[in-house]
Amino acid sequence: MVSLTDFQRIGVGLVGFGLFFILFGILLYFDSVLLAFGNLLFLSGLVFIIGFRRTFTFFFQRPKLKGTSFFLGGVLTVLMRWPLLGMLLEAYGFVLLFRSFFPVAFGFLGSLANIPVLSKLLEKVGESSSVV
Repeated sequence: MVSLTDFQRIGVGLVGFGLFFILFGILLYFDSVLLAFGNLLFLSGLVFIIGFRRTFTFFFQRPKLKGTSFFLGGVLTVLMRWPLLGMLLEAYGFVLLFRSFFPVAFGFLGSLANIPVLSKLLEKVGESSSVV
């Protein structure tokens, strides 16, 4: 079990609420206030979890400057009440920032099929061919 400090626990809560507000803002047809609030909570939670210095060095590495500019430009665009354009910019920046992480995540998801209970569940889902 990973032990978290109090600041990291607060950060996990802020990130969770940030993702909730972003999802809720998308579900309510790109409500700019909810999206902006979710963005601010998410970024502040990230700072609480990994620290200000690590957050700064992650976002402002030389190869990641393009992704950072698109992501933070999207956040600013959402704050200026252009939510659809801002979310598109954020999504493109997110893909550029975490491009190297995607193969690891997909490899982990692929390894989930080797878990006995989950593999049987995936087989059942694959067999059902209802056309409803």
